[in-house]
Amino acid sequence: QVQLVESGGGLVQAGGSLRLSCAASGRAFTMYSMGWFRQAPGKEREFVSAITWSGGSTDYVDSVKGRFTISRDNAKNIVYLQMNDLKPDDTAVYYCAARPGTYSSRSYDYALWGQGTQVTVSS
Repeated sequence: QVQLVESGGGLVQAGGSLRLSCAASGRAFTMYSMGWFRQAPGKEREFVSAITWSGGSTDYVDSVKGRFTISRDNAKNIVYLQMNDLKPDDTAVYYCAARPGTYSSRSYDYALWGQGTQVTVSS
């Protein structure tokens, strides 16, 4: 079983950058595709990005394309979300999630979740 712990959130001004990390425990990390989701107050959880187990394929929601980059280091069991040119609308709790096999943009396809990390972007 894989357990997930996010870190790297914080308060940043608009236009700034943050890098989120998701550390996974468990030997089967390389068998899982990973996703990042976010949830703002009063809104539903939203897909942000995902990556296959090999890192060979990625996906992004349109609103972050060109600004966010997902990557993974299977030797360290870590998935990253590099966030550049942050906007106030990016403010949310960011969650990483894992699922075996291919990735998905649907939150209900993921059974494993981290506790979340808060990202706040001030204008």
